[in-house]
Amino acid sequence: MLNVQHRVIHASAAEVGAIIDRVTSPDESVWPAAAWPPLVLDRGLVPGSRGGHGPIRYHLTEYKPGRRILFAFEPHSGLDGHHELTITPEGPDRCRLTHTIDSATRGRMRILWPTMVRWLHEALMRDLLDNAERAATGRLSGPPARWSPWVRLLRRTHGAKR
Repeated sequence: MLNVQHRVIHASAAEVGAIIDRVTSPDESVWPAAAWPPLVLDRGLVPGSRGGHGPIRYHLTEYKPGRRILFAFEPHSGLDGHHELTITPEGPDRCRLTHTIDSATRGRMRILWPTMVRWLHEALMRDLLDNAERAATGRLSGPPARWSPWVRLLRRTHGAKR
């Protein structure tokens, strides 16, 4: 399974990279912690650090400050693979922020991914991309992310807020 979410942001790759480097900071507004479980790593952005968000667990395998954060899913997650945030320059004042999951599903995740997890994950990533763009530019270039009726129903039936 390959799942890619991205946003072109009209700011330098260095500026957006510095913002993403704070993704695990509880006092930062990039990770949408007000609406989603926080991203917590036991040692921060240090390779080998373990953690995750909500029930999804992973460990940090590679960190290139300002450019790439690569996580491998823990074996019990039902996902065999990785997910990553990357920043790609597209000019002096423009870059692409991309989140990619490249993984195989197994066990109950074979059913949970297509019915629930995918939709929740994509909503979370759209919220994160909105926050990153706002932090870098002070505004959004398009309308803010909106949760689909399915995501709202899933969150309501599973006790989530917003």
